[in-house]
Amino acid sequence: MKSIDAEYARRLAAIQQPLWKRVLDVQRPYRWNLQRLNPGRTLDIGCGIGRNLAHLGNDAVGVDPNETCVAAARAAGFSAFTPAELPADLYETLLFSHVLEHVDVPAGLISAYLPFLLPQGQIILITPQERGYASDPTHVRFLDLAALRAICESLGLSVSRAFSFPFPRSLGRAFKYNEFVLTAVKPD
Repeated sequence: MKSIDAEYARRLAAIQQPLWKRVLDVQRPYRWNLQRLNPGRTLDIGCGIGRNLAHLGNDAVGVDPNETCVAAARAAGFSAFTPAELPADLYETLLFSHVLEHVDVPAGLISAYLPFLLPQGQIILITPQERGYASDPTHVRFLDLAALRAICESLGLSVSRAFSFPFPRSLGRAFKYNEFVLTAVKPD
């Protein structure tokens, strides 16, 4: 398992490293989108090597079962933990960005982290559209806005926003980086 974890961490780093991606700041629209959702103190579930932790700033903590990813996130200066190490703190937002499509039971993963969310706290769910989903062999479940909404409703969460980003939904079959974004609120 360690070699698989290490390989996945290397894959994440390789995706982010090309000079052209850094020079063009291709993450700018995604950073802007995440920040406009006003996440506040955020727990980034499935933080990987820390891409979204960089977008969220000092008020963010990451958790990931991949020890190699956690080590890489820490080496980059982020606060990251494995699930066993995660302190029992409360957060204003739980972020599940490009993680739910990797698990067999997405509602179970969300449910496991709900105790870390303050009452009236926000959940942000981000999943790839068709082209992005097909680009990663580790994806196991396609989750569109209807599926994300159904998961939230099954957990008693109130959906507040659901949209396609950065382009209209019609481009999801062609543009690899088009995403579904859904926000929901935990009741009191």
